[in-house]
Amino acid sequence: MRGSTLLVAALVVLAGCAAPVSPGDDATTATTATTAVSTPTTESPTATTAAPTTARPETTPTETATPTASPTPEPTETFTPASGYGPWGSDPVVVAVDAPDDGRDYATLVSEATTFWEANDARYLGYEVDYEVDANASDPDMVVRFSDTIPECSGQADAVGCAPYITRERQIDRPETVYVRTGFSDDSTVEIIEHELGHTLGLAHGDEPAALMNATGILYTTPRTNATEKAFPWDDPNFTVYIDDTNASDPDAAREQVRHALDYFADGAPGMTDNLTYTYVDDPADAEVRISFADSSPCAPGAVSCAAASGYDPDGDEALETYNSYRVILVDLDTEAVGWHVGYWTAHYLGAEADDEKPEPFRNATYNERRSEWWT
Repeated sequence: MRGSTLLVAALVVLAGCAAPVSPGDDATTATTATTAVSTPTTESPTATTAAPTTARPETTPTETATPTASPTPEPTETFTPASGYGPWGSDPVVVAVDAPDDGRDYATLVSEATTFWEANDARYLGYEVDYEVDANASDPDMVVRFSDTIPECSGQADAVGCAPYITRERQIDRPETVYVRTGFSDDSTVEIIEHELGHTLGLAHGDEPAALMNATGILYTTPRTNATEKAFPWDDPNFTVYIDDTNASDPDAAREQVRHALDYFADGAPGMTDNLTYTYVDDPADAEVRISFADSSPCAPGAVSCAAASGYDPDGDEALETYNSYRVILVDLDTEAVGWHVGYWTAHYLGAEADDEKPEPFRNATYNERRSEWWT
């Protein structure tokens, strides 16, 4: 029987609103405005789940007698010393390492994982275990094999680790092999190794330490290119679109403006990715692009438009590596300017964050140019 760790590495986080297009140029009067959108001016919030708070229950006060003796000290957590040895016996378990020659010190990661079990054998195993990590051992008891793919494990094709589940000495067929998938950060790689070694020590999924031995967990990859540094930060070029025209002054005309903007990109906007498609949907939950209208800005006082993106942060660096949706909010705009603002933010999230990277219509556009048929 083999244990497995399932991959749960892609975290969805919400990036902060990009800095808004300043209001002056699109206010009722025509004035010169600048746009500053490439770098947020405030800290970007992330979509995290707050830990639940527990209310302190109200109690009825009671009189407490003054103690006549010293109070009993709080008990200190102790662990019963391990007695005897488990299936691997009293000799150190010699661990070899089979890893790609990619510059990473895999032997050190294995040593860190074995040290965890040596330090916690009394607490979690009830017997002693010792390891000797020798990357090039000729006659090892166990081999930790690193690869970008691992065998199917307990019916799980997407496992990131696999190891034999050993509870008795007679189950051991030396050298046993522990498989670990490459491509994860050092901390996550150590966690995978520790989990798989736990199976070789007789622990099943859900056993203590449960946070380590659960069948699923959050893992982070090695560093990846951030979305802001990619030419096209999406998984595919096919987008679904939802338009909430509730607060639009002229809903039909506003929708037409949005379509002009997105058709501009679908038809091959200069410098943008080819083969873009946009399909309109009736449910915002099905949309990757959401356009809405508001009477006041949720991003910054006086802003006439702003946008935010969500996506994936698999390497855990608090920066998105791939987008999966973005939202554009248009604030009290006259209808003729709707298309330009939608187009501006679309270019932004298609990889052209700097104004000089965007198609020509979105570079230093005047009040009248923003209200022209710039898409023609």
